[in-house]
Amino acid sequence: MSVVTAGLVGPLPANHDSFMSSSLPSNSCYHCGSFILPNDSYELELDSVNRKFCCAGCMAIAQTIHGEGLEVFYIRRAQSSDKPAAYLASSEIPPSLTPYDDPSLLSRYTRPSSDAADLETTLRLEKIRCAACVWLCEQHLRRIPGVKDVQINYVSQKAKVEFSPEKTSLARLLFEIERIGYEAWPFEPSLSIEKSKKERRQLLTRLGVALLGMMQVMMYAWPMYVGDSDITVEYDLLLGWTSWALTVPVMTYSAGPIFRAAWRSITSFQQTHMLGMDVPIALALALAFSAGTVNLVTGSGQGYFDSITMFVAFILAARYVELLARQDAQGGAEALAKQLPATCERVPNYPQSEQVEIVPVVNCNPGEVLRVPPGDVIPADGILIEYESTLDESLLTGESKPIDKKMGDRVYAGTHNILNPILMRIDAVGQSTRIAGIASLLDQALQAKPVMVSLAEKWAGYFVGFLLMVAFLSSAIWYYVDPSRAWTVLVSVLVASCPCALSLAVPTAMAAAQGAVTKLGLLIVRGHVLEGLVKATDLVLDKTGTLTMGQPELKEVLVARPEFSRADVLRIAASMEMGQKHPLALSLLRAAEADNLSLSTLPEAVINQLGKGLSSGVYRLGSAAWVGAQQIAQEGQYGQVHLGDNKGLIASFLFLDTPRVGLERLLTAAKSRKITVHLVSGDDPATVAWWANHVGIDHFKGACSPEDKYHYIERLQKEGHFVWAIGDGINDAPLLARADVSIAVGAGAPLATAGADAILTASSLAPLAKSLLLADKTQMIIKENLIWALVYNLLAIPAAMMGWVDPWVAGIGMSLSSLAVTLNAWRLRKA
Repeated sequence: MSVVTAGLVGPLPANHDSFMSSSLPSNSCYHCGSFILPNDSYELELDSVNRKFCCAGCMAIAQTIHGEGLEVFYIRRAQSSDKPAAYLASSEIPPSLTPYDDPSLLSRYTRPSSDAADLETTLRLEKIRCAACVWLCEQHLRRIPGVKDVQINYVSQKAKVEFSPEKTSLARLLFEIERIGYEAWPFEPSLSIEKSKKERRQLLTRLGVALLGMMQVMMYAWPMYVGDSDITVEYDLLLGWTSWALTVPVMTYSAGPIFRAAWRSITSFQQTHMLGMDVPIALALALAFSAGTVNLVTGSGQGYFDSITMFVAFILAARYVELLARQDAQGGAEALAKQLPATCERVPNYPQSEQVEIVPVVNCNPGEVLRVPPGDVIPADGILIEYESTLDESLLTGESKPIDKKMGDRVYAGTHNILNPILMRIDAVGQSTRIAGIASLLDQALQAKPVMVSLAEKWAGYFVGFLLMVAFLSSAIWYYVDPSRAWTVLVSVLVASCPCALSLAVPTAMAAAQGAVTKLGLLIVRGHVLEGLVKATDLVLDKTGTLTMGQPELKEVLVARPEFSRADVLRIAASMEMGQKHPLALSLLRAAEADNLSLSTLPEAVINQLGKGLSSGVYRLGSAAWVGAQQIAQEGQYGQVHLGDNKGLIASFLFLDTPRVGLERLLTAAKSRKITVHLVSGDDPATVAWWANHVGIDHFKGACSPEDKYHYIERLQKEGHFVWAIGDGINDAPLLARADVSIAVGAGAPLATAGADAILTASSLAPLAKSLLLADKTQMIIKENLIWALVYNLLAIPAAMMGWVDPWVAGIGMSLSSLAVTLNAWRLRKA
């Protein structure tokens, strides 16, 4: 029954009746297509038709499918595909895909999900054209047992799938997508560039064929345009058939993907209740070509071949520009991908020999040893095992200063080796690398669709249905007024008002904006960030690590009891802070290292009291209130941490920090938009007040626990404010989770789980000021695109209905409309 169950989620065989008569032999199972043995036949009447089954299980499943109104399950097997029918009818994974379930490849193309028992993969989809395609793929994958979640990004054409490896497999996911007429392959940065190039080449070739056909057919149609009456009937007939012959490859090859996408949309309409934007285009082309062929055979009427070839050429040109814009706007992940080398130096016989061989990066596996010369890019994540060097990790962390690496340190794919050749042992490749994890965060940006994207997709789907009704109604009216023009009006209305511009208006602008902010150093994780920045009325800032650089230096140690020396108190404090990531903790650890102090093992485990401090046995380290000490009277710019035990205060540590670069620009940009700025921090009130006055923030509060920060934002929201919060992503999880829009400052794995909507990898806050301006510009361009699409259709549809627009003019107008929307969104790249 395992095969039969797999059939429930995947095989989408042909149309009920035609499938059984043409695709499956009479002795094949209606449900799974298996051969029925003579003595194992089961029969059941479904929808007044007698069906045959190979077993009782298939019969029960088919009865359930029909009983729940899911007959479209069988109809969708008829969808157009490059795969043979037998390939799609079988539920057995083909040999070409089974290697993806090999453990070595599985580790390359998957990564652990939030549930440790599940895996997550990113798949690149092909042949996705519109919202209906996205819906069909999402719904089909969700039906597979073991699939926990599916999210598809139309702009990047990537699907993020979370699944249980115990119930399904990566190969099964790829095969099921193929069975509904699409293509999929595991996304890997180093491979995606080649796939993008292949996609561009294919579209450019189709465009070239269409342009060549257009030029030739237009040349043959020239005598008709100039009204040359000297051409004989025989010569005119020869020109007509030559034009027809040149139009056939344009229709079958250049416009082939349009017809396939339209057919997928039509066959899935019962489930999606939406028609893709390729439906009216394919219908117009089919009608025009059919009418032209009939007129050519009968010797009466227009040929339409010049209009057809010109229309296909212009729409493919618009789509080629759209493809370039989309691939450019995929921005973050693709920019990261370009940093990875295609080949690397592998050391196959280490440690016996350090002789290298040049191999493709995609052929490397965990456990192998690579040599990375100075100046090269690290091709995979791993551990440095020989020699020391300096690496530039700015791509991943935003930290411009090179990082010294010693043996045993981790190195990451995408970073640059600067100083010496190194040997590293791979421990992560493909989607398991940190650079792929960042790319995955970027891909989430449009998966949680902004409201405007969802509305645009929804109305574009409705508009197609409205367009078809208007087109056929106009043709019917013209049939009674002037039958000779009915066909021309039908084709013109279908072509002129194609909803391409409406469908592209919002997604292209959002994708271009995402690419632009990524280049600034802001990684958008959730799609509502840019919309939220436009709505923001209040900005809530944390202090340490956000308003300040987060790299405070220990300036003074005040010992309160004579039985302790400076070295003693620093050793105890540093031992308690061992493993902590807070900036003040790191400062204490650096100070202990500078004094060559060996850290001691504390008798009891260290407990982190969130927002208060640390405790270990009798020792407490944290705020004055937590330790039970008096605040030391010092200048407010000094941060303070106190160490105490059950006898009272032992010592106080004073730190000095500096404002983060770009803070002034951010505050100026916020105030120019009348955004109220708040400073809330766990530091003592005197320090917070000093910093607030120093940088010009009027609303501030100190000594805030994480709960206090949460309630501070909650109070603002209850007063009707839209809150934008910025924190360092370590102790600010409640702050970031509560805010309407949240940005974590810094880098590293904790940021991905801090609940932030975006991550600032740059060390400066200036990108946030630029992002505010970019958010405004994005909203303006979206409105411009929507207005343009609306005005164009309000002018084009009535003109086409009145018969004032020929099909070839309508084709040019529709293509230019889509092109205008795409190019207008493309302006955001330069922001």
